Formats: sequence, structure tokens, C-alpha cells
Amino acid sequence: MSYVSHNGAELRKILETIGIASPDEVFASIPEALRYGSPLAVGGPEDEESLRRDLAFHPSRVTFTGGGIHRHYIPAVVDAIASRQEFSTAYTPYQPEISQGTLQAAFEYQSMMAGLTGMEISNASMYDGATALAEAALMALRGKGIERIAVTRSTQPTYRSVLATYLAHTGQDGIREIPFDPKTGRVDLRALEESVSPDTALFVQSPNYFGVIEPMEQIAEIASHKAGFWGVVITEALSLGVLTPPGAFGPDVVLGEAQSFGNPANAGGPLLGFLCTRKEHARRMPGRVAGLSKDSEGRQAFCLTLSTREQHIRREKATSNICTNQGLCALRAAVYLSAMGPRGLREAALQCAAGARYLMGLLGDRGIRPIFSGPVFNEFVIPMDEGKRAGLEKNGIVPGIPITGWYPEIGRAVLTTVTEMNTQEECRCLADNV
Repeated sequence: MSYVSHNGAELRKILETIGIASPDEVFASIPEALRYGSPLAVGGPEDEESLRRDLAFHPSRVTFTGGGIHRHYIPAVVDAIASRQEFSTAYTPYQPEISQGTLQAAFEYQSMMAGLTGMEISNASMYDGATALAEAALMALRGKGIERIAVTRSTQPTYRSVLATYLAHTGQDGIREIPFDPKTGRVDLRALEESVSPDTALFVQSPNYFGVIEPMEQIAEIASHKAGFWGVVITEALSLGVLTPPGAFGPDVVLGEAQSFGNPANAGGPLLGFLCTRKEHARRMPGRVAGLSKDSEGRQAFCLTLSTREQHIRREKATSNICTNQGLCALRAAVYLSAMGPRGLREAALQCAAGARYLMGLLGDRGIRPIFSGPVFNEFVIPMDEGKRAGLEKNGIVPGIPITGWYPEIGRAVLTTVTEMNTQEECRCLADNV
């Protein structure tokens, strides 16, 4: 919301400054017969999002899309802070003496992401989740003894595509994809155990692209004993508000997409990749890290740390060529997380989970059930042919993302996503027309 009302003292000061006694005098030049003589019939008080909906000139479509880019509530304070002039550029803060605010914002963002993921260190942001996965794979290959990459087939398809592009000229013999169980939608644990070895870096997404929560305890047991390096991919960052922190399972890296934290979906970007790891991997980590130090007079000071000069100016010797950061998106995430707090983040995540189960119940009453039986957070796959989907969209209802092109083996289907932005009325609207 861009409008904040004035209190009584502020209103009196405004009237005194412009030399009038009451707000009515502002409209004195308008004939009284043309003025609306009674208060507007505005209900309330309302929460911020309800007020937005009531004042919207053009109601948006009923939409249930996600699959890596999600529509979530963004507190007004996020836009208010992120639009300030001093934050209008994402230029890398090489000169700490004039960049303390930007560096502190990056430091706070890193601290919150490390806390949410349960890892020891976070970088100051990356392009998006897809390149974060690719950079994590390169990071693993820089380690001792890692020669191949394995990734679950239920990992975001576009992420796997970007990963393949990054690895195309590294001498790799391709990416080993680990199949999923066609009934549960979870990774095939037997195939997983057969696919990993001490020279393998393994990456598992949970909740996966189908929205199914993977059996992380069992995966961790296999990965910690058999894989040389392993990581967890998160594409719906809000799940971190309610699920066990992935760091609790002992991965080497947790990475993914944090667009859900205070960044609008827009038309697909800009996005906000994140990468968190253990301290032992800090020197091989891509991107940049803002650290807390002291200046020559003992005062608190922020600076870029743990990266060599080659990281920025000598490409052939650089750990990574991720050069442009997503500083403004990271700032928005930091403000969002600060405004929501642990309780607010958990409440938003619980609303997503509850909404998904409400919609699943409505669809189940009409004989439409998820294709996979595994537990989900806020996304699930339902059968739907192209004609039905096109008909719904023509009537302003977007039921989800068609995924048949990526997964022909599961037939005609869409990935349906419910967030706290979807009302019960919208869920009933989809169920009544499907």
C-alpha cells in the first residue's frame, strides 16, 4: 500500500502550513451541489491484503500457478524501504567506507537465510535458483574426488536444464537422473542408493517439483554414507517456515529460489537465488559474502570478505563468474523476513498448507484426486487434459502449470499451487468449474 493516513497532529500541521482551518476548505472551489455530502460507505477495518482486493480496479484472474515462482503477500513496508534512493542500485559494494548500509543489508539477509536453512554460512545472493544449482555443482566439482553429478528427476526441470548447460563443457559424461516412484512422487530410494558413490555429488529437491515432500531422513542416511557431496534444493522458500530446516539433515549445501520472500512474481523475474553451505566450503562458494568486522577505531564495520581479488577481475582464475548480484531482491527478502518474523512466516506457511488441503478436499469431492500419494506442502499434481485447461483459462481461471512436456510418463496433468493469496472463494470457483 502506497498510502499511509495522517494522524491528528500531522493533519493540523499541514492545515497550518497551507493556511486553512479544515480539509473542507480545499474543495471550496467546487460547487457544493457537485460534492458528495456524506461519508463514503467504506467498510473496515480491514487487513492490508483485503483492502488491496477491495480497491483493485481490475480484479485479477483466479490463478493457481507456482512451480518455482510463487505469488505471496508482501507487506507494504517492503516496497517502502526497497524504493528508497540509497537502495536503487545493486552495484557490488567494493568500497565499504561508502557502502555500510548496503553491506549491512546483505549481512542481515545472509544471517536470516543461514538461520532458516540451518546452515553455517550464506552468500549475498545469486541470479536465481537454477544458476544456484549449477554453481553448487561446480563448487562440488572443485572439491577433492568429485567426478560426476546426480540429481533427482523430480527436481525443477528448468533447473536441470541450466545445470546441463553449465556442465556441458566441463568434461562431465552427462547428469545422472534418479527416477521417482510413480505412485508416491517421491524419489526411488533403491535407485538413489545405486546411483551415488564417493565420487558423486547428489542434489535432491524437497518439496520436489510435484510439491511432494521427500523422505529426507532416509535420503540423508544414504547420502551421508555413500555420496561424496550432497545438497538440498528449495524452490518454495516459504516451506522453510514450517518444515524441518534442511541443514538438520547434514547436507553440504542448501540452495534454491527465495523469490517468495518479498519479491513479486511479475512476469517471471527478477528472481533471487540463494546458496548456504558449511564453513569448510566457504572458499569454494560462489558469489560474495558480507562480513562483520571492526574499523581502525574499533567501531562496527561491514565489508566483503572470504573472496579473492580474482573473483572480481581475473575471470580465468575466479572461483565463479557470478558477477552481478541480486542485491535489491535480497534487500526485499531481508525486509520481508524482518517484518514477518518467525511467527508470521510460520503462519503464512501454514495458510499455504491449509489452503492446499482445502482445495484437494473440494476436488476430491468431485472425483479429482492428486496423481501422487506422497505428502505435500502447498503444491500437487492433478490430471487434466489440454482442452479442459484451455477452457478454464478462457473463463479467467488458471488451474496450474501444464507439466506433460517435462514428464510425458505421467500423462496430461497440471501442477496446482495454493498460497495464502488464494481465498476459499477462489478454491470453490476452481472446483465448481473443473
